Amino acid sequence: MFFRILCFLMGIILTVIGFTNIILYLNLLSFGYSFLEYVNFIIRRVEFICLFIGLFIIWMSISYRRVHEIHL
Repeated sequence: MFFRILCFLMGIILTVIGFTNIILYLNLLSFGYSFLEYVNFIIRRVEFICLFIGLFIIWMSISYRRVHEIHL
């Protein structure tokens, strides 16, 4: 149970890092970049990958069930 909570928190942290950096890089649009250039720049960043890794970890920590887990 503690491991699932730890994974959930780690997933939230990675997701927040990813979303925050995507929002921060929106400033590139005000510097004259087109939307396609912005998307091309974002998908090449490590923070974008952290976003999906964090969402996957959250999903796994919520949906994973142990066979011998006691349900109260």
